This record gives sequence, C-alpha cells and structure tokens, in this order.
Amino acid sequence: MGTDVQSFAVANLRRRPVLVETGGFVAGFDPGTTSPYINYATPLPGTRPTARDVEELIEAFRVRDLKPRLEFAPDAAPEVEPALREAGFTVEAVHAYLVCTPDRLTLPQDTEAGPAEVPPAGPVTVPSTDEDYRAIDAALSEAFAGEFASSLEGAARLRRIQEDGGAVRFVRAPDGGCAGGATCSAPAVGTAELAGVGTRPAFRGQGIAAAVTAALTETMFARGAQSVWLEYSGEGSRRVYERVGYQPRGTRLYMSLEH
Repeated sequence: MGTDVQSFAVANLRRRPVLVETGGFVAGFDPGTTSPYINYATPLPGTRPTARDVEELIEAFRVRDLKPRLEFAPDAAPEVEPALREAGFTVEAVHAYLVCTPDRLTLPQDTEAGPAEVPPAGPVTVPSTDEDYRAIDAALSEAFAGEFASSLEGAARLRRIQEDGGAVRFVRAPDGGCAGGATCSAPAVGTAELAGVGTRPAFRGQGIAAAVTAALTETMFARGAQSVWLEYSGEGSRRVYERVGYQPRGTRLYMSLEH
C-alpha cells in the first residue's frame, strides 16, 4: 500500500498550480500561500537521488523563498531519507496512516451522545455558497487551534477541491455556520486522501468526525476509488476512524530544511 499512497502523493502534487519536477522529485507550489503544508515535494516511488538531485530540489524552493519540505511514504522510496539527511534535512514528524476499502466501510447509524447543552449534530452537507466555504475554513482553523489562520484564500482552496473532483463535507451548526467538516482529494491511481477532519470544540463528542469521514469515503468509492487513506493525530481520532472501517497500513515521513 505504501507504493499506492506514494504514487497518489505524486499525482496529487501534479495538480498544484505550479509544478517542478527534478531529479526524481515532484514539487507542487501554490502562489496564493507560503504555507509549507501546501508547498512541498515528494519523491517518485523507487527514486535513488544523488546529492546533485537534492541540491536542485532545494533550489526550486529557495528561488521562491520557501522552506524546502517533503512528505512521503519511506517504504516506497527507501533511499530518499538518507540522501535528505546528508543534505541537512531533519525529520519534522512521522505519521501513521490508515486505509479503508469498500468492503470495510461502516456507515455510522447514530451520533455519539454529547453534552446535554449541545444540540445534536445535523446531517452531513455539501457546501454550496461562499458563506459555507468561509464557515468551513473558519471552523477547521478553530478545530486545529489556530495552526493555520482562516482566510479567503483558504475558503477558495476548499471550493477548488469540491469543484475539481474532490469533495468537501460539513455538519451545519445551529447558528448556520459549520460545526465540523473535512475534505477529500480527487481520486488518483485508484486511491484518495481524506484530510483536515476537524470539529469545533463546542461540538465535539457528537459523532461529527465519524459522520463526515464516512460520507466522504462513501463518495470516493462511488466515484471509483478502490481505497481511501488518511493520517491521524492521536489515539482518540484513530478509534473514530477505525469505527468507520479504516485500518493501519504504514507511515509517512515529513522532512524539512531550515533556511
């Protein structure tokens, strides 16, 4: 599965507005943001990079005044990590990923009981207006404790995901905003990445994460994906995803080079 996930990472980066391919690496850039979580590179499966290959990759970031950064499944390109370390890259994180296949998907029938003062979660909804996308972007920013700031550019990226073959789903809050949501990229090489599952603190414990995860996964299977994968941030979220049908399959490595 590591090769499938890595092949997807390559195909997904090739969708970026600006693409650079050099020495067995693919780097995708979005001029609308300097975020290192949007602007990064990944190796082709089986890449055996030379020192010169890594230098050319670094230069592709430096000319844009961006931090050189990569995300990849190390088992699909085992010679990449040593080459990056030799050039001074360090590990930011190692994230496990889970995979769901059509035969494993379990659709939640009921939401989990939350605090009595919080209204029950509503149905999973497809965003349709600019206000919806702005509300989702703001909710995810809050859910991830300000790890990224909500912005018009962020809302526009969410709309592009929905309009370019991916999917965005959310649960509407009682005030008409967003209680929680998530996104899924358009399928490529038979799989799709589900990401950004977040619930605003006031609405946690109502099954929103499970509901949007299941809805997005089901949508991708209906579009022909043979699997959907995601990364998780803790044991609590892992249990939510496993209840939907996701199973552990491997790890992804995040490496970067300080200026």
